[in-house]
Amino acid sequence: METEKPEYFSLRPEVEKAYGYSHAVKIGNEIKISGAVSMDNKGIPIAIGDFPQQMKNCYADLDKVLKHFGCTFDDVIVENIFTTNMQLFLENAEYRNYIYTKQFPTGSWLGVNELALPGFMIEIELEVYKPE
Repeated sequence: METEKPEYFSLRPEVEKAYGYSHAVKIGNEIKISGAVSMDNKGIPIAIGDFPQQMKNCYADLDKVLKHFGCTFDDVIVENIFTTNMQLFLENAEYRNYIYTKQFPTGSWLGVNELALPGFMIEIELEVYKPE
């Protein structure tokens, strides 16, 4: 039996190295994508106080990771959303209809006290299944 070697992907290598994580890991047909937040390429939070824009920024980064692996949001099977303001998330959740046009993945929506850096209001992590 052949063992699949993990394929790691970094969206922002310097930031990921500084904080000690990889943005995504693919093993076989499965891809785990770390939570995306609204940050620039230096790891500085952007769109502070603008929940809809932070949400759009998260999905834009996730789209880049998916494309790296030849995937789309149609391949997402789990989406977990962490937010410091559940009410604002619920008010903006309809935006996900533009992201998931065929079906929604499974997942959880979790209200949290804080995220990695002050200013982050939402973080979205994904799990993907891509048949060969």
